[in-house]
Amino acid sequence: MKIDGEVTTGLGKAAFFLSQEFYTSEFKKNLGFVPYPGTLNVVVDSVYLEDINEIKNSCENIIKPDMEFGAVKYIKAKLCDKIDGAIVFPAKTTHDENYLEFIAENRLREELDLDDGDIVSIEF
Repeated sequence: MKIDGEVTTGLGKAAFFLSQEFYTSEFKKNLGFVPYPGTLNVVVDSVYLEDINEIKNSCENIIKPDMEFGAVKYIKAKLCDKIDGAIVFPAKTTHDENYLEFIAENRLREELDLDDGDIVSIEF
């Protein structure tokens, strides 16, 4: 599935969570990289929500840390046909359903010169 969405500023909470060792070690083991401590937030059209929810609900890739932190599902993805990474689906989130959070090894806003409002494609 390949969808387009609009880059938007997130809440800034992902940096803390993505710097936790139990998350980083699992991502390194399963995805081959330690993610940059932050996500690229992409708002997608609601027409994609049914498909996204189906993917999220059937996803078996999950990191289950201790009780203090929430579980995170993830699925490998590619951003703009060139950046390998993953979409993460945190169990505890304050984002609306139409927000996708993309993780990768590098800071994507700098690497791809992205600003809020830019349109990107995500394939997963």
